[in-house]
Amino acid sequence: MKRDKIIFYVATGLLTLLMFFSAGMYFFNHGEVAKMFTTFGYPTYIIYPYAIAKILGLVALWFFRGKFINEWAYAGFFFAFILAFFAHFMIGDGEQTGAAIAMVLVIVSYIYSKKI
Repeated sequence: MKRDKIIFYVATGLLTLLMFFSAGMYFFNHGEVAKMFTTFGYPTYIIYPYAIAKILGLVALWFFRGKFINEWAYAGFFFAFILAFFAHFMIGDGEQTGAAIAMVLVIVSYIYSKKI
């Protein structure tokens, strides 16, 4: 049981750091992120709402464990990381590694949240 808690907290903590870094880039490096979104073919007006959604998803992961909203947060992160992986892969910029790492972290966090 203790091992499961450690794995959960490490995976969720690393996922949290990754998401805070990502949301921070969306807020504080808007020009660079806007260029990236334009390259993907996404509209740039979704950058700030997406950053806020990432932060709210983290709040749901940490403070609403075992609740309905927590499941939706995991699902949202899962689909966001799949789409991010393939968006980077399809344009061929070689930046899909971060999305793949995030995908592994969200899956591990979800599995071990059910075990503890």
